[in-house]
Parts: sequence; C-alpha cells; structure tokens
Amino acid sequence: MDPLPSPAPLASKLRNTLVRYHSIGDGEWRVAKKTKDATVWRKPSEEFSGYLYKAQGVVEDVTNRIVDHIRPGPYRLDWDSLMTSMDIMETFEENCCVMRYTTAGQLWNIIAPREFVDFSYTTSYEDGLLTCGISLDYGEVRPNFVRGFNHPCGWFCVPLKDSPCHSLLTGYIQTELRGMLPQSAVDTAMSSTLANFYSDLKKALKT
Repeated sequence: MDPLPSPAPLASKLRNTLVRYHSIGDGEWRVAKKTKDATVWRKPSEEFSGYLYKAQGVVEDVTNRIVDHIRPGPYRLDWDSLMTSMDIMETFEENCCVMRYTTAGQLWNIIAPREFVDFSYTTSYEDGLLTCGISLDYGEVRPNFVRGFNHPCGWFCVPLKDSPCHSLLTGYIQTELRGMLPQSAVDTAMSSTLANFYSDLKKALKT
C-alpha cells in the first residue's frame, strides 16, 4: 500500500491532464453511443490498453448544484444506481479528499462488484467547475470486491452562455476494471453506464 501523496501537486497535475483532454480535437473521437440525454465518444487511452471515454449533454440546472450531485458527498449515493457505498477516507481541504466507493455488478454480473479508492479534487474552470479524480493504491482491498483503477477522470460543468440555468456537462472517464473480463463487455458497459449517468442525474436534479 502506498502512502497518501501530497494533495497540491497531485491536484495540479490532475487538473492539467483533464484540461488537455478537453482540448482534444473532434476528429480524434469516435461515437460509441447516443441517447436523448447524452452523446458518448471514445478514443484509445494514453494511460492503459482500454479507451478514454468522453460524454457530453446539456443538463437543466445551475453548475454548482450539478457538481454537488457528482462530487463526493451526500447526494451521489442517493441517485447513482451504479454506486453501492461511499466513504470519505481523508479530507485535505474543502475541495480535496480521498474516497473509497463500491459499484454494483453489471451485465448480469459478468462484471462483478468493484471497489475504488480515488483522490478527488474540485476546482473552478472558466465560468463553471471541474471535479476530477484518479485512483490511488491505498487502503486494504475488501473481500468480495475486485479493486478497479480510474486513470485521470473528470467532469467539466459550465453554464450555457445564452441560458445560464442550463449547463453543459462534459465527462472524461477511463476506468480499468481489472480482473478477467472480455474487453468487449467492458466497452459495452462503459458506454451504457455513461449514458445512464446523465438520465439518472437529470431525474435526481428534478426531485
């Protein structure tokens, strides 16, 4: 088990990585799934042998409230059907923490429940917010779970210029689920999970 890294340099590096992903040209992405709530694209990841996914959709709410529902905190467990538990293990400052969370089995349990330990950081970006994270090799792995690994991931949320009560939410996700899994099953699950994330989030914000 590694010791916890110093939060400031890790937060800065993470933010820079996500901003770089956000500037990748449209031509490099391939559409993986399209629903009424979101479009999901993918491209080969630079971090591991899977894909970097990009998801984007307009959400009817103000930026701060949307990000409060996504980042570690009391809201996330209430609406995210994939997340089954979440504990804040360490808090560095208001916008920086280490959390452990577990996810439900997927695809008729072809993908067994997973556990992740992530460093999470939320910061301002343009007129909105960026909440981002990366997995750490920290804490004991609990029995009955495979420990997955999130390479740099994050959500940019900015108000629409002509409609500030609507926000453009753009996510970048590259999750290494680990364990013995067919890559095609992982790719199917990722695209669907990201599209469902938007529809679940929209329902939660309306309640």
